[in-house]
Amino acid sequence: SRRVAISCGSLLVGLALAVSPLAAQRSPAASRGLNEVFVGSEMEQYLRLLQISGQSPLYPWSIRSFSPQEVARVVPRDSTQHPWQARYPLRADTSRGLVYAWVPPRVQLFYNSAFPYGVNDGAIWAGRGLTTAVQAGVSARYRGLSLTLDPILFRAENAGFSLAAGTPAGSFEDPMGVRIDFPQRFGNDPYTRLDPGQSTLRLDAKGVAVGVSTANQEWGPGVDYPLVLGNNAPGFPHLFVGTSHPVNVWIGSVHGRVVYGRLDQSDYSPYNEGGRFMSGVVGVFTPRGIPGLEIGGERFFQSQWPAGGIGLGDLTEPLESFFKANTGDPTDTIEAIRSRDQRASLFFRWAAPRSGFEFYGEYAREDHNWDLRDFLVEPDHSAGFMVGLQKVWPVDQERFVAFRGEVLNTQPSHLAWVRHQGIFYSGSGIPQGHTQEGQILGSPAAFGGSGLSVTSDYYHPSGRVTLRLMREYRHGRGNLEPGLIRQPDLLYGGGVEALFFRGPFDVTAGLDAIRNRDPYRGVAETNLRTQLQIRLGL
Repeated sequence: SRRVAISCGSLLVGLALAVSPLAAQRSPAASRGLNEVFVGSEMEQYLRLLQISGQSPLYPWSIRSFSPQEVARVVPRDSTQHPWQARYPLRADTSRGLVYAWVPPRVQLFYNSAFPYGVNDGAIWAGRGLTTAVQAGVSARYRGLSLTLDPILFRAENAGFSLAAGTPAGSFEDPMGVRIDFPQRFGNDPYTRLDPGQSTLRLDAKGVAVGVSTANQEWGPGVDYPLVLGNNAPGFPHLFVGTSHPVNVWIGSVHGRVVYGRLDQSDYSPYNEGGRFMSGVVGVFTPRGIPGLEIGGERFFQSQWPAGGIGLGDLTEPLESFFKANTGDPTDTIEAIRSRDQRASLFFRWAAPRSGFEFYGEYAREDHNWDLRDFLVEPDHSAGFMVGLQKVWPVDQERFVAFRGEVLNTQPSHLAWVRHQGIFYSGSGIPQGHTQEGQILGSPAAFGGSGLSVTSDYYHPSGRVTLRLMREYRHGRGNLEPGLIRQPDLLYGGGVEALFFRGPFDVTAGLDAIRNRDPYRGVAETNLRTQLQIRLGL
């Protein structure tokens, strides 16, 4: 695939570095784990909690994934004690020569007893039955040039279950109302996929970062419910350019990134539209005098892949007017609206210094406002929001307890009675919706729905114990005319998860019970989801 080709090209660069006459060294044990700070990873969340608790420096968290140089900015200070210090000293390696390390192999097993279920797990799609995933790689760095190759291979047993009533014979699409590339099931046979995973080649020099990647990105401060871009779907191949770290502009600092990429549909999409061109921009401002506060925004565009090639207009699209009335000839807006799709959001995060507390939120819109009056009078039209908080309580130098809660709502507002509102992520002109390879790029609960998650973690020198609860509406369907609003699925439940350090292995085991009331399949059933992950430290 195209993404595999990108990874192969990155591999050639890595081999060229490896055989060069530079003095190479393995990454020291003190930096163990720091080449695994991927979006949504165990180590990324741990570093965020250390920052909240005041054990590591403040740094914007709303543009990820992080580069090796950025990771060096968010690790604890030398004298800091933290729960995993014996296992993961977390000391940044600042050597300027060629440094390389294994990305430790991981094996993951998931089992769903009743229906497919899984969120924020990247390329993996966990169907009913057993899903197995294997991931391993290597990372290398020379001065500002860094390379990570971390492909993933998974196989979902993809056992059968009852599809929604009215599903066309031989099809796996959602037959009710809104149809996007979001299959109920990936065929009748086991579903196997090789993905380049968290692979990136980038150069950071003189405050500028440029690179090519297939890794997941996350824009905004959300953990469980990112509204525009997170790690629920596979990462997509993309090019990016931006600042390599926040740049001081006296009144504060700014940090940003422009991204261009390709999105693809699954083999089970109800459409045959081919690839899509993605362009986007995200930026964060941290004001002077208010430590820990970050304010930002993002725009994410997609359109059908240009038949005549990518032009200047495609590259500058993220910079166009926020108001549809200013984007061209108003008499031509029907074709313009139906040829592309946009999502935009504003967000904030405040990690108050030494308080052990952070508060964050995001407000997003589907497509443009027509003009300023439209935005001011009806800001809830085709809009959604997420708010969340995290709190860390230290028990002693080797233990702390963390709490996180997030609330999401993208359901159509009461304006549906007087003005049409589309389902969030369905788009106006891109039939595949806000998806990559059949999975939603943001949060599944935001597809015309809402969500509530509550999580509590206990970190100690031998690992972590987590308790979680959730309640979500998902898969919004139907026309939004008066009397025709259709109820989405209701999922609720919770579970427990534990991480244990045992010799060279990190072992994660978990059990969740999720109840689904699906009016269109006519069922109310409970899914038991078990997981086991074994990571080998090298």
